[in-house]
Amino acid sequence: MKQKYLVERVMNAIFFVCGLTAIACVVLISVYMIIAGVPAIGKIGFIDFLFGTKWASTAAEPSYGILPFILTSIYGTVGAILIGVPVGLLTAVFLSKIAPRGLAAPVSTAVELLAGIPSVVYGLLGMTLLVPAVAKTFGIASGACLFSAILVLALMILPNIVSVSVTALNAVPPEYEEASLALGATETETYFKVSIPAAKSGIAAGVVLGIGRAIGEAMAVIMVAGNVANMPGLFQSVTFLTTAIAKEMSYAGGLQRQALFSIALVLFVFIMVINALLNFFLKGGKKDDK
Repeated sequence: MKQKYLVERVMNAIFFVCGLTAIACVVLISVYMIIAGVPAIGKIGFIDFLFGTKWASTAAEPSYGILPFILTSIYGTVGAILIGVPVGLLTAVFLSKIAPRGLAAPVSTAVELLAGIPSVVYGLLGMTLLVPAVAKTFGIASGACLFSAILVLALMILPNIVSVSVTALNAVPPEYEEASLALGATETETYFKVSIPAAKSGIAAGVVLGIGRAIGEAMAVIMVAGNVANMPGLFQSVTFLTTAIAKEMSYAGGLQRQALFSIALVLFVFIMVINALLNFFLKGGKKDDK
């Protein structure tokens, strides 16, 4: 008994230390981002930095307005969600409820392979195949634009949405669907009016994972978006928050480097807000279910 008690105490201590380590990492990252990012915002000015429309960090009279980057990141993420979420959700319903096992297995494998492909490969394929196709299809000078970035991001978020949604749909008790069918509902009505609402928390988690990847992606986007600090337009070359940091950090110095850390702080806060909203809505949904 004493040995079991000792093992329990040791394991509890290990779990406690691991939990504290995770919390400490988040706190340290948050503190570092604030320390590194706030000084430049103070020098440039909060309004000029967040709402300025011109970024010219290497000009004789530099400007550090990041509104184009913020709007581009928002538009790009929303566009990827509008394309990726319906496709991912329908794919998940197909794999979970409709597809025979002989077909579901290879499709699931293909989705898992999409998750394992490095982002630079997505960017390379987008640059060599998608960008020329967009330019030819829409008759524009360059296909390196926001539209191309949206398509690449939509493809990249699919594995997160599909895999998590399939798991959530498989966890729905079969009694729910059987009761719906017994009441005269069709299979399609059952999937969309019973199964999906019952799995909404898991599906929402998958969507947010996809949002996180879309917001934080840099390598693939930098290869297809054009990387010009324009206000966002569907067929204009644009720069995302992530790519603004990636393309200049290697040679930046002084205030320019501090401004890049400030962009990282804005991106960090943006992602934290999304996670907070997710937790709020998921917890609210669980309370409502009770």
